[in-house]
Amino acid sequence: MRIVEGIFCGLLLLITPAIAEAQTSAAPVTTSAAASSGSIPVGTVITTHNWRQYKDFMPDGMVKLFAGEYDLKMPDEAQIAVGPTVIHPLPKGYLDATEKYAAQVKLIELPDGGLTLSGYQGGIPFPNPADPHKGWKMLANLWYRYLPYLNVDTHGAGCVVGSGGSGINCKYVNIVDRQLAYLTDPGVPANTPGAEGKFFSQWLMVTEPEQSRYTATLTISYDDLTREEDSYIFLPALRRYQPISTRARCSPNQGTDSTQEEYRNGFDSNLTELKVDFLGAKKIVMLLPDQMPAGQFPDDFAMPLGWPKPSWGKWQVRDVNVISASKLPAHAQGYCYGKRVMYVDQLTSAPLWEDLYNKDLRLWRIYGLFLHPAAVPNVGVVDTAGPMVYAFWDVQNSHTTFFIDPSEGKPFYINEQAPKDYFDLGRYTEPSGLNLIMR
Repeated sequence: MRIVEGIFCGLLLLITPAIAEAQTSAAPVTTSAAASSGSIPVGTVITTHNWRQYKDFMPDGMVKLFAGEYDLKMPDEAQIAVGPTVIHPLPKGYLDATEKYAAQVKLIELPDGGLTLSGYQGGIPFPNPADPHKGWKMLANLWYRYLPYLNVDTHGAGCVVGSGGSGINCKYVNIVDRQLAYLTDPGVPANTPGAEGKFFSQWLMVTEPEQSRYTATLTISYDDLTREEDSYIFLPALRRYQPISTRARCSPNQGTDSTQEEYRNGFDSNLTELKVDFLGAKKIVMLLPDQMPAGQFPDDFAMPLGWPKPSWGKWQVRDVNVISASKLPAHAQGYCYGKRVMYVDQLTSAPLWEDLYNKDLRLWRIYGLFLHPAAVPNVGVVDTAGPMVYAFWDVQNSHTTFFIDPSEGKPFYINEQAPKDYFDLGRYTEPSGLNLIMR
């Protein structure tokens, strides 16, 4: 392997203006979209009648839903009510780690044309991404974006809707997400004792319906980006776990439109196998809901598309970087997507919207991620705290899936809010812990 680039001392002086501004205050900063030229005035309501005036502020997939190019299209009552853009600062500990460690991060070129990095210890790896490999650096920032070290969703819903809005089928799950390395939240070590070598784990168990109850999966990613993720499934009929083949990563997850590539709040692919192009910066209108949808699905959704209703809150004009990720030729055989176009928030590096294309580069799935800002204990309100709604619109098959985390107002625990049982590493981050289910 050959080191092709390093991040040198003084780089932090070039941190993006949004991040630099976030350091100045722990309180949210509200800016009027009308004050910025080339934006959408606060108070604007975008509908199916006037949407063409604002299409330059929409992701491509959203434009196609408004244009009615597919059977899946915007319902007549759909609207986007634009409010002020609310900036929640990135956590102080995360920014401190950026200042301390970013200068030592180095980009490494792999023999197959892929990339990895070394020297990362926390925070933003590339505070001011630039060529060469600008798009890949932005994707690395997304991978290492701020997330709390523990999320527990006690009642997440995954609802599949058949063609024309018929045949709604929902499953409910308990999810435990755990970041195990590069932690920056106060009161915890940077690397979790007993979890050396691991970066992130996701434990998920079906609680309803009864015939699927106790089916569970565990996904483990590692601090070495070149190491493949490990995935396991617990099958109640067998009462034991077994590994999941890496070839199953493109398989639909329990009948939904999501695959393992969309785990971890929107993106869970292998960075070292991807070619990433930076397509440009733009402003898009996006919903970071003030309120999670009320009631059981499809209450509070504009059906049959499942568009967010105004009760969720006002939409915001957000600055995003648009990147396109595709598999390198050495890894493209058998992969599900031809490319993944991601609209990445410039402040948080979180994906807000993705357009997923098939191998023939035809739009296949439109993926909206609606992040619900929430308070992290001893940190403050952040956009990437964990609660969210994400929607998949499969425009080729007129099929939709909605995930609501949490649903129906059930508890969602962040960090030390969680009951102590959820801190059990053996149960929730080790494959052997799956065998404790049903005991």
